[in-house]
Order: sequence, then C-alpha cells, then structure tokens
Amino acid sequence: MEHKTTTDDLLDVSKTPSNGVTDGSDVAPDRERPVSDGSGETQEGVKRIEAISMVWSKWGLIAAYFGIFLMAFTTSLEGQVTYSVVAFATSSFSSHSLIATVYVIQGVVNAVIKPPMAKIADVFGRLEAFIICIFLYVLGYIQMAASGNVQTFAAAQIFYSAGSTGLQILQQVFIADTSNLENRALLSSIPDVPFLATVWIGPIIGAAFIATSSWRWAYGIWAIILPLVFLPLALTLFLNGRRAKRLAPPPEKHISEGGPLTAVKKVVANIWYSLDIGGILLLSASFSLILIPLTLTKTTPGGWQSPTIIALIVVGGVLLVAFPFWESSKKLAPHPLIPLELLKSRTFCAGCAIGFFYFLVFYLSVQPYFYSYLLVVQHQSVPAAGHITQTFSFTSTVTSIVVSLLIKYTRHYKYFVTSGSLIYLLGVGLMIRYRTEDTTTGSLVGTQIAVGIGGGMLNVPAQLGVQASASHQQVAAATAVFLTIVEIGGAVGAAISGAVWTQNIPSKLSEYLPADVASQAHTIFGDVTVASNYTLYPAGSPARIAINRSYQETMHTLLIIAISLCAPLVLISLLMRNYKLDAVKQGVKGKVIGGNVGENEKELVEKSQTGVM
Repeated sequence: MEHKTTTDDLLDVSKTPSNGVTDGSDVAPDRERPVSDGSGETQEGVKRIEAISMVWSKWGLIAAYFGIFLMAFTTSLEGQVTYSVVAFATSSFSSHSLIATVYVIQGVVNAVIKPPMAKIADVFGRLEAFIICIFLYVLGYIQMAASGNVQTFAAAQIFYSAGSTGLQILQQVFIADTSNLENRALLSSIPDVPFLATVWIGPIIGAAFIATSSWRWAYGIWAIILPLVFLPLALTLFLNGRRAKRLAPPPEKHISEGGPLTAVKKVVANIWYSLDIGGILLLSASFSLILIPLTLTKTTPGGWQSPTIIALIVVGGVLLVAFPFWESSKKLAPHPLIPLELLKSRTFCAGCAIGFFYFLVFYLSVQPYFYSYLLVVQHQSVPAAGHITQTFSFTSTVTSIVVSLLIKYTRHYKYFVTSGSLIYLLGVGLMIRYRTEDTTTGSLVGTQIAVGIGGGMLNVPAQLGVQASASHQQVAAATAVFLTIVEIGGAVGAAISGAVWTQNIPSKLSEYLPADVASQAHTIFGDVTVASNYTLYPAGSPARIAINRSYQETMHTLLIIAISLCAPLVLISLLMRNYKLDAVKQGVKGKVIGGNVGENEKELVEKSQTGVM
C-alpha cells in the first residue's frame, strides 16, 4: 500500500536541539504546516521541477544561479534608471502628481500577479512561467517608451509590473526549489545583491538619458537587453528538463473521447480551475477598484463626493469580501489561488502582516514622493536625489546579506525580525526629526541608513519564516501570498501618499503663493521640473518659500502617518514561531544546495550523472 504523506511527516521537527536542551520554542505543537494547494495533489509544474532537481549537476546549478543573478542585475539597474526618470516622464504630460497613481497600478498588479504566476509555475512549469514574464516585461517597456499620454503610460504599468513581479516571485520560487531552509535566506538575497552597485550607477545613467537623449530610451532599451540576459537561465532549465524527460519519461496523456470541441472544453476548464482564474479576477478587480480611485480624487469632478469614486470603492469592497468565499468553495476553486489552509498557521499570518506594514510604511516615508521632495525642497541634483533615495536599497541589501549569514549559522530567524522592527520604527522617527528644509544631506542619508538596516532585518527573515511554515507543494503559493501581501501594503501606502499629496499640495500652494504667482499653482503642482526650478523661483523669494513650505508640510504629514502604522510591526513580530531551521523538513526532492538527496532518489541521480546533456 502506498504511503500517504501526512502533516506529521512533513513537520518532523526534533524537540531536542543539538545541545540537548529544549525550551519548546523550536517546535510547532499544532502541526500547522499544510501539505498541498487545497486539492490534495501535487501539480504538474512541481513534479517537473522535482524531476529536473533529480538531474542537476554541480555546474548546472551554478549556471542556473548565474542566470538568476544576471537577470536580477539587469532588472535592478533598470529599476534604478527608470526611477530617476519617472517624475520627468509624468511631468512631460503635465501630470507629476500622478506618480502615485502609477505606483498604485504597479502595486495592484504586483499584488495580484504573484499568486497566479506561482500557479502557472506549478501547473505548467518554471521555464514556461519565466518566458511569460519576459514577454510581459518587454511589452510594458515598449508601450511606456512609445506612450503619447499619461493614460497610455499608466496602462503600460500593467504589463511591466506583471512581468517584473512575475520574475521576482519566480526567482524566489526557484531558489526555494533548489535550497534547504538553512541556506535559503542567504540565497534569497542573491536577487538583491546587484543593488549594491546599481543604486549608485542607475541615477547617473538616468540623468544621462534626460540630459543627452530622452526619458523614452530609459525604458525602451531594456526591451532589447532583458531577453538576452534571460538566455543562460532559459537554456539551463530547458536542457535539464529535456534530460529529466529522457531519464524518466512522463506518462502518456490520451485525448478523451468526444471530439475536438470536447477536448478544447476540457482544456479550458482545466486551465480555469487549475489557475483559479475566477479568484484572480476577483482579487485584481477588488484592489484596483479600491486603491486607484484614492489617488484620483483631486482630478475627478466632485472629489470624494463623486458618485464615480464612491461606486468604484464600494464595488471593490464587495468583491474583496466575496473573494474568501470563492476561495473556500471546493466547487468554484478546487485549486485555490490562496490555499486557506495557510491561514491556520500563526507564523504564516504574522509574517504576511509584517510584510504588509513594512511596505506600507516604506511607501509613505520613502516612495513615491521623497525623490521629488529632494529635488524641490532640498535642491538636490537628479543623480544626488537618486543616490540619497536609494541609500535605503543599498543599506537594506547589505543588512539582509549579513543577516542571512547569521541565520545560516544560528539556525534561527525570529530574533532578527523583532530587532529589525524596532530599528525600522526608530528610523521612521528619525525621519520626522531630520527631514526638514534646513537639515543637512548627512542627516537625510543617516535616516535612510537607519530604515535600511531595519528593512534588511525584516524582509528576508520574515519571508523565510513564511516558507518554513509550508510544504514543498505549498512553498510557491506561500511565497507568492507573502509577496502579494507585501505589494498590497505598498499599494495601500502609495494610495494614501497620493491622496495626501493631491489633497494638500494644491491647497497649500493656493494659500501660500504670492498673488502674482498664484495663477501658476496648477503648473507648479503638475510639473516637478517647474517646482524645482531655482532660476524661475530663486531661493529666498516668496514663491520659493511658498513652494518649499507646501512640500515640507505635506511630507511631515506623510511621516506622521508612517510612524503610526509602523508601531504594530514590533508586536506582530513576537507572534512568529522561532523555528530551528535545520530541523524543519519540507519534503523537497532532488539535489538542493545545502541538502542531501533522499535514498530513494539516489539511483535516478546517479543515472542522470552518466547521461549526456
């Protein structure tokens, strides 16, 4: 009789640490780890990556991780370059304030695309999912570069963000496929390592595009570069997938009776249920309808009283309430987008909540308007503003690498999550004190370093805790849900920022600008190049004082909201279980970094090593 895997089999956590002393903190007594996607079966894409893992060679894994790094470096550099030009892109359409709308659209797409992309990877395969992401990424680049108005530019974020966030989740899923828990935190930091260089060179390249060419080329050039750097990973996955098929051919699939029409209907139904298309539509529509209107109240007739704004938010709320009912129905969602079994895990829920508040605060304190604040109030150059803003990314990356090494040798992650939440809270508090018009550049950089250290101690360890609470079949879904909640936090933060910015800046400009400049308030609000023009509005002039005061007071309001929403992080971090990572077994099959191949798999691996690629 075939042995059926149980939750106890997957947990298998030793109650006795290596030193022989136990306090019970390493064990999840409620056996909280789920084992499937809710349907009780392993999906085809998971089986395929497990088969590929059986035949990995040392150099095959090295080549795959080189491909991951190469793609990460490219997308990281692209992000830094385009971040430096987005204010100028929206300003070219006289719509600088709609930066928040752009980021909300990105956040919504980033949020809703992760679970379906993880589903695609589980159903069809990792390589196929990567190819889809590259295609969407390139399509978004082309549309942004060719956009003739802000509506087209904003719409391009759908394709761009789908491809971008799809690559992000697939990189983390691939790392989870090929590493054990002790080494996963360190390997999960690989996509972040390029930030150590790109945060400095990206703004310089962005400034060069603005000065010598066009912001359009800052987007269009990546449509050429990204497909090229994807080739090493694609080739590695393709060759190893073919090798796995040759050594262990999959069972033949027979076309069902009933003719071509019946076969097509069955294929469509299989895709609908396997990917949970209904859940995808509900989730994406709900967040889009709730968050995007928040940034459009100032440009919509009637503002908050507009029937359109009210109707969109109400409908979005109804769809959001309907989503968990859809997901819990075995008939409507036999393969749920977000397996509800995950919600039984205290660690999973706490980790997701940490990700939510972490990114929510980030999009209130750093993104999306700190860069504009530096240009206007602090009179920083484009490269300098980019460098100051991206100090956060540099610091958080260095910190996450150091923390990942410490996790590898301590076998624990919770200490870093709690410590990071305290430092993050301190950093936001320092922003309130030192992000003022008369502050020094060193003080601005110092606050970025503080929040960067806190962020680096929060994000990777929290993701690791979430992954530790899931089986291998669920690790893609768990990672996707965590990153989805992170993006939702960012989208909510961007929506709040956009609402505060569009409500405060225009009214304050109208109040503070001298009578002879008051008619230019709309232009100043809509174009950052005008607002930051110290030749047109010299330092010390009534107009400059009015502009800077409007920006400064609005930034202070955003930071007050940020620190209020940062406080819950400390309490939530205490709810996560303190797993002893080397004692947690996830049922990952095949050859992984830091792990061993199971006895029942050695024969196939040995056979693969004698095969010809």
